Amino acid sequence: MKLLVTGGAGFIGSHFINYWIKNHPDDNIVNLDNLTYAGSLVNLQQVIDSPNYEFVKGDISDMPLVEKIMNGVGIVVHFAAETHVDRSIMDPWPFIQSNLVGTYTLLEVAKKHKIQRFHHISTDEVFGTLELDKDHKFNEETKYNPRSPYSATKAGSDHLVRAYFYTYNLPITISNCSNNFGPAMYPEKLIPLAITNALEDKKIPIHGDGKNERDWLFVEDHISAIELILEKGKIGETYLVGGLKSGMSNLDTVKKILSLMGKDEDLIQMVADRPGNDRRYDIDWSKIRKELGWEPKHNFEDGLKITIDWYRENEEWWRKIKSGEFKDYYAKQFGNDGL
Repeated sequence: MKLLVTGGAGFIGSHFINYWIKNHPDDNIVNLDNLTYAGSLVNLQQVIDSPNYEFVKGDISDMPLVEKIMNGVGIVVHFAAETHVDRSIMDPWPFIQSNLVGTYTLLEVAKKHKIQRFHHISTDEVFGTLELDKDHKFNEETKYNPRSPYSATKAGSDHLVRAYFYTYNLPITISNCSNNFGPAMYPEKLIPLAITNALEDKKIPIHGDGKNERDWLFVEDHISAIELILEKGKIGETYLVGGLKSGMSNLDTVKKILSLMGKDEDLIQMVADRPGNDRRYDIDWSKIRKELGWEPKHNFEDGLKITIDWYRENEEWWRKIKSGEFKDYYAKQFGNDGL
């Protein structure tokens, strides 16, 4: 089988490609990635010389390019997206172009080529926010209520994918995951930012009162869920993929990281809340457990230990990132404190 993976040089996409090439040696993968700020071919060194792997640099919105490389493809696994809420607040346009126009382009070409499966990776943020003092969770029937430019464009892409299923009978599946973490994650997100700042003994910024809760999913567990959906998932269905039994506050998450690293909590710095910050995400992943037999293999602490060890052992990787464009972003977002 030939797979087209979009955004395969990004965090989750690169983990997927590395896993798939290793565990599905009869399959071939074409990786289409535009190598924006968060993409890196360094994450794919273990497969770069594999005869089963091909990299194509390009934009998923480029119709002629997508037409060319989707020829002979059986499965599209669509990771490519602009994903960071803070950046979407600063400038929504790249999110509209990638998440909406890019997804439309892929769907149009997939329809033309009559591919066997189009799997779309999305986020729980399309559902909006949950209240802190309630115990209900997102499920596959939850009404969409996006509250940031990022989540709005991902919600739009979800609706496009479903529309192509109902209107054109395109064989699709969708997974909406909770916040991922793990090795080689771009250090703008909370967990890798906390780890790398702690390694530098710099302040760790936390928005607002720090009580916002997130359901953390270790990236390897997410990949195993996608694998099951591709192999056993029902066409036209959506599956929610979460990692914890209950969410954890951002403040407690950072405190847990500091404890595992033997660092003092005085590194924590509370900063102004971001506009429209969702209060709580929590996923009911009982559907994928009951129908496909999936459940996460890593608890939160074990996943954190693996992640912390990776950043300790790959200092050159993240220091190079934090010395470039990241510095300008960080200064705009948090000021120069902690740089």
